[in-house]
Amino acid sequence: MTTMTAPAGATEAPAGGRPDAPTARLILPAGASDTEWHAVRRSGIGGSDVAAILGLAGKYNSPRRVFETKHGRTVPGDTDTEYAEIGREIEDFIARLFSKRTGIPIATPPGTLVNNTHPWMLANVDRYALDGDGGVVAPIECKNRSEYQLDDWEDGVPDAPALQAHWYMAVGGWSYAWVAALVGGNKFRYHRIERDEDMIDELIRLCGEWYQRHIVEGFPPPADGLEDTKNILGRLWEVKPDDVVDVDLGKAKGLRAYRADLKAQMGKLDRELTTVENEMRLLTGDAELAKCGAKTAWTWKQNGTFAAKKFREEQPEAAVKYVRTVTELDVDRLKAEDPVLYRKYRARRLVVPSKEL
Repeated sequence: MTTMTAPAGATEAPAGGRPDAPTARLILPAGASDTEWHAVRRSGIGGSDVAAILGLAGKYNSPRRVFETKHGRTVPGDTDTEYAEIGREIEDFIARLFSKRTGIPIATPPGTLVNNTHPWMLANVDRYALDGDGGVVAPIECKNRSEYQLDDWEDGVPDAPALQAHWYMAVGGWSYAWVAALVGGNKFRYHRIERDEDMIDELIRLCGEWYQRHIVEGFPPPADGLEDTKNILGRLWEVKPDDVVDVDLGKAKGLRAYRADLKAQMGKLDRELTTVENEMRLLTGDAELAKCGAKTAWTWKQNGTFAAKKFREEQPEAAVKYVRTVTELDVDRLKAEDPVLYRKYRARRLVVPSKEL
């Protein structure tokens, strides 16, 4: 395996005089300060933003989160997590394993790239794939993923990392990209993604329009059905308890009627879903596993919620043995003694009266 680190400010590969990225240049070296890095990141759209803008980044990212962070505002969930920290630390291992499995030499990129034509198109590539002469031929995106996502990686790359790889190809001008993933801590999968010009043109158009509307012009993105948006809106504003907002009557009636219709549909679907699942339970009986030949149809294992109250009532002697004392935040006392501080950390709850307007 060959590992190379480009010097700060360099945009040339060490051999052949070929540029690392045919259609991009270095805008910020890897050794820049966090302040500089965040400032550059806010100045455009990066690979990790694309899936979020399109609503395909999962439950922890959304267009609203991108909008708030690009405008320099801190939103719930922006603080560094253990998962993110481990992901950064394990990135080098994933890259080295990719090189070992494929025989492809790798290089550490010199920093943040910006597209030569569109200065709002940014890329922070995890690693470069090199050819036999040491020239950069493709970006490599490294991912650390949960065991539950293994099926998503068997036959290809899931939507979010695939969009990220296409974005890097769009920014840098490469003809293909690699995505490598460590799944569940002990399963390694990697896939090559070929450049799709139609896909790239559409990404540039959609992200360009989004950037112009929501970052340059500053208009907030519209409401969407993502859980992350719900969480952000619940804690975004410093609530003024006595303030009232006047809403158009027609708009309010329309929203309430639509909500009521959706709730009714959800109730009907929930009952239908329970009926189907109960039929599965009846077919399973006292077994744990239902199979169709060699393939698993479903499981019904005794691994659900523990009935602690029933256990205490029916097994009092055993319950005493397994009781432990834990430190718990006295929320009721906080509420009574410092209601202002208590309210600051409460989420907002939307309540719609059943009585018609």
